[in-house]
Amino acid sequence: MTARWVRGAAGGLLAGAVLMGTAGCSDDGDNPVSGAVSEAASAVASAAEGLSEAASRAVKQAEEQMAEIKDGVDAKDEVTLGDPATDADGRTTVPLTVRNTDDATRSFAVQVQFKDGDGKLVDAVVVTISDVPGGKPGDGTARSTHKLSGTVTPSVASALRY
Repeated sequence: MTARWVRGAAGGLLAGAVLMGTAGCSDDGDNPVSGAVSEAASAVASAAEGLSEAASRAVKQAEEQMAEIKDGVDAKDEVTLGDPATDADGRTTVPLTVRNTDDATRSFAVQVQFKDGDGKLVDAVVVTISDVPGGKPGDGTARSTHKLSGTVTPSVASALRY
């Protein structure tokens, strides 16, 4: 993989994140998603140089999935991650819980990033938790797109309630 390709991929991810920020809307007319998008875009851009090809593809796909969500509001603070584990296929999994603070039934899209022991981004996925009743929690599981070795730390890159 050439440095040129990595820079191009990072630029594409950043552009996707910016588009997501301009397309996101909230219930009250503000755009609270833009702050979360900016944070995620910065993290992706700074980490993109060291990404493997598989990780780069996974991050790009996750960003594209998040960009498809319309009328979402930032819900990153409403997500709690459990402890990571390795499933029978050797993929890293992490349970997550979302808290629907709205009165109405809502769905959530949560982008989870996986970093290795050196803090390098090695994978990213989007988990959708549909139809969470108002005032209630909803559960899901993030599963890495490929086998990850060594110490893996998951984190919430962004989350949208819609």
